[in-house]
Amino acid sequence: MEVLYPRCAGLDVHAASVTACVRIATGANVEYVHRTVATTTRGLLNLAEWLTTYACTHVAMEATGVYWKPVWHVLEEHFTLVLANAMHIRNVPGRKSDVNDATWIADLLAHGLIRSSFVPPAPIQTLRDLTRTRRQLVQEIARHVLRIQKTLEDANLKLTHVMSDIVGVSGRAILNALVAGESDPERLVDLTRGRLKASRAELVDALHGRVTDHHRFMINLHLTQIDALDAAVTAIEARIGDALEPFRAAVSLLKTMPGLSDTTARVLIAEIGTDMTRFPTVGHLISWAGLCPRLDESAGKRRSTRTRQSAPWLKPTLITAAWAATRKKDGYLHAQFLRLKSRRGAKKAIVAVANSMLTAAYYMLRDGVEYHDLGPQHFVEQNKEQVAKRLLQRLRDLGLNVEVKAA
Repeated sequence: MEVLYPRCAGLDVHAASVTACVRIATGANVEYVHRTVATTTRGLLNLAEWLTTYACTHVAMEATGVYWKPVWHVLEEHFTLVLANAMHIRNVPGRKSDVNDATWIADLLAHGLIRSSFVPPAPIQTLRDLTRTRRQLVQEIARHVLRIQKTLEDANLKLTHVMSDIVGVSGRAILNALVAGESDPERLVDLTRGRLKASRAELVDALHGRVTDHHRFMINLHLTQIDALDAAVTAIEARIGDALEPFRAAVSLLKTMPGLSDTTARVLIAEIGTDMTRFPTVGHLISWAGLCPRLDESAGKRRSTRTRQSAPWLKPTLITAAWAATRKKDGYLHAQFLRLKSRRGAKKAIVAVANSMLTAAYYMLRDGVEYHDLGPQHFVEQNKEQVAKRLLQRLRDLGLNVEVKAA
């Protein structure tokens, strides 16, 4: 097999140590040199110096949690780095050690058998950390709201039955009064603001319960956590605004697509970046995002077409955006959803819509153009003859003879 990189290295990265293997090919002879260093900054600098003494040009490592990141940051200025998916370079079962793992990675790299993972540039990585942290904080706020709902149910207060948002203006006023010791339903209802779907009698009936000091303590505890998390979300959104400054134009382009809000567009930029040359084709991006059927075929039979597991950041965001996009009834995405839903079901149809949205985002970012909607009649115009044939057959099934003339 052809050797692409005669002087390269493979790294087996762990939390406290890195085992390196330098592979030196001279004609038909291959020499391996191993070394283990600590993952401290001094240890990684020594590793970079040691690799330089052997004139290594390429270095490969596995994507092991977050442990690969400090190694990457130290070595990226000195070598061409390749980050490998651990599932793609798994060795055959047998003798396993850190030295053997590093040697295996070096051999694969030398022959060009490692497909490099997508590692965004530093500004995108910063934005990605911020958007992911914001999502985690928002999810934690939702968890505390659910815990408040559980406490209210335990106190037999049916606030969730008459109010859609128990931490909104009216709901928060009632919760604060409950914590302060108020338990009279009439006075609690007087604290509501704005228009509510429930009548006053229904509100009074829902707020008649059995509230103890324990319930007040638990509600106050969760409200305090929600306030702290809200402050953290506000701070991180300000930080995201600063980190997003170089990518304002890209966000504005993406927001022209139905279903993509400002928050969704920021997440999309943080996850895939703005340089679409990182993905050879749009198909590579779709596969990387986990929005296409898997290839699982044997003996001419498709065993499974389920989408593969992917990172819990991009795919769920696109699915949520796809549901929003299908609500625009005079657009292509709505027509696509209805067309597939009748045959494949809503879940598969919404994944296909998310696929189409990511495909459009790829070309929008690559070419710097706004979203162009194909219109709700795109599939009808594309397959006029098939649509007419299907409708005529439907009329015949109803016992009607129809004569068709061109308009």
